[in-house]
Amino acid sequence: MSALASLLAGVVFGLALAAPPGPMNAVIAEESVLRGWSAGFRAGLGAATADGIFFLLALVGVVGFLDRAPLVRGVMVGAGGVLMLYYAYGAARAVRGSFLGVEAAVEEGESAGFRKALALALANPYQVLFWLTVGVGLLEPGRIDVFAVAEVPALAGGLIVETGSPTLLVGFFAGIGLWITAFPGALVAARRRVEALAPAVAALSALLLAGFGVVFLADAAGTLGPLAEAAFADLASG
Repeated sequence: MSALASLLAGVVFGLALAAPPGPMNAVIAEESVLRGWSAGFRAGLGAATADGIFFLLALVGVVGFLDRAPLVRGVMVGAGGVLMLYYAYGAARAVRGSFLGVEAAVEEGESAGFRKALALALANPYQVLFWLTVGVGLLEPGRIDVFAVAEVPALAGGLIVETGSPTLLVGFFAGIGLWITAFPGALVAARRRVEALAPAVAALSALLLAGFGVVFLADAAGTLGPLAEAAFADLASG
């Protein structure tokens, strides 16, 4: 695969993974329509920063312990769930204020989108596990089905990427950068045409974050519950 083809494949890969709906895009959308493009971009930059941190840690093997530490993974999932519910509450409160217009929302204080997205991403073990597996594999010779990894089964097999090139990784992060630049811009442009979009996006963001928060907490309970039972059983038998 040529350098240009590897770069373009990396861009498509980054876009395919960054674009699907999720907690990060919920935060980006909320920040964009309530506080403007720069706030949405900063939120996306927070999520991308976490990706960079996880990638570096995965390269040196620091995050590999998660595969062997279900307790740590369960705690991380639970912390992520609590954070998502907290931010969902904040987004729900913003629905009422957003009816006053974007300018009023800006006056409430400086955007905390970067910190919110970074905190959510750092507390997301699924993001860690992605970099532990697929992410590190980008530098190892092999092949990756981009849409299968991005959980788009309808397009699975449509884009097979040959890994092992640093150019592919550069393209991957460029794709993420393209998304966090264009997505807030598209939302802001749409908001200018339909002013009612701001409260609608804030409400949707609250619902998405709350939904993911509940899923994360249920996952954490499923992981930590058996561990707690085993610990109590050991104490009882001792």
